[in-house]
Amino acid sequence: MSGIPRLRDSTLAFAREGYTFISTRCDRLGTDLFRTRLLLQPVVCLRGAEAAGVFYDPHNFSREHSAPRSAQHLLQDEGSVQTLTGLAHHRRKRLFLDQLSKSSEQRLADIFAEGFDAALSRPDRRRFRVDSDIRAVLTAAALRWAGLEAPRAVVELRAEEFGLMVERAASLGPPNWKARRRRVATERWAAEQVRTLRESDGAADGGSPASAVAHHRDDSGELLPEPVAAVELLNLLRPVVAVGRFMAFAVLALIQRPLWRARLAEGDPEDELLFAQEVRRYFPFFPLVGGTAARSFDWHGHQFRAGDTALLDLYGTNHDARVWHDPESFDPDRFRWWRPDPHTLVPQGGGDVVTGHRCPGEGATLGLIGAAARVVGRHPEFEARIQDLAVDLRHIPAAPKSGVVLTRRTPGS
Repeated sequence: MSGIPRLRDSTLAFAREGYTFISTRCDRLGTDLFRTRLLLQPVVCLRGAEAAGVFYDPHNFSREHSAPRSAQHLLQDEGSVQTLTGLAHHRRKRLFLDQLSKSSEQRLADIFAEGFDAALSRPDRRRFRVDSDIRAVLTAAALRWAGLEAPRAVVELRAEEFGLMVERAASLGPPNWKARRRRVATERWAAEQVRTLRESDGAADGGSPASAVAHHRDDSGELLPEPVAAVELLNLLRPVVAVGRFMAFAVLALIQRPLWRARLAEGDPEDELLFAQEVRRYFPFFPLVGGTAARSFDWHGHQFRAGDTALLDLYGTNHDARVWHDPESFDPDRFRWWRPDPHTLVPQGGGDVVTGHRCPGEGATLGLIGAAARVVGRHPEFEARIQDLAVDLRHIPAAPKSGVVLTRRTPGS
């Protein structure tokens, strides 16, 4: 028998508490793991850096069948890199790692910064709602970086669809169904891009990220089926737009800490990196991640059996006082003196980026957050008027209640 605490079905409690559900119980029970049920399904909940190390060991857990279909179909869909295991996963993951080299990440950040600066510099721009208006800027940057051309109307349509994929992933019922219907149109558009690239490039060597996806070959030496290539193209583009959630939190931090806004306006790369890391640690992004036990093994008094479902608390691990000094304070300078390991800072997952399922876009995310903060810092004419910036951790995904709105000062105001 397992020696860890066992709780009754926690579906309603999780819905009420959101991001703090696992960590609250771990603190109360004095443990880093407990058993419960969510939606009647048995799960083991884990929290902390040590748990992350166990969870992201590929011998222990896989991502296969680890997410509800409602979320998987919006964020990844079937046949994508996150659903693969072993050598198939490593080969497909390499496709993404190759497109996200340091120089490529920098190019993406530069393209975005140029577009964001242009958006704020428009004479007719009076207000900029960061949490929503930034999506079109990010989508345009992602398409240009990937080597795809699209008119403004298509950019805005894709931006809306990418936003729905992220916002509705944790929802159930009609809101989720609507987003999934919209994703069908997005995948159809992506398939058209893949088809066009294959017809126009022939045996291209993948000079652009989109072309690399279109011409990628798996273990069999065959091109990916068009629907799978379309899904992977979306997996290259959609995460760029998802960074907009971090950007809204970054601007919130600048509003609350004007000294950092002035510092980042100077464009110091180290300050940008420190600030972006703390935004990722401090603010809520994904609350947790699921995994399926790949084998039977014991850990801390619990026997995992192959096929068991586990949930790793990402938000709680990033706020674990055993690792982070004063974790409820926003302090970018903490990263000036200390570098986290792959299991202590896990806003986008943990483990090794090459051999495991850690997000390959972390570098790009950091560059984009830093670029957004720098551009806002260089536009002091935009200020935050009275608004409700409280973040409700019970809601997934969490966001400032009123959104984050920047308003241009008028002469004499």
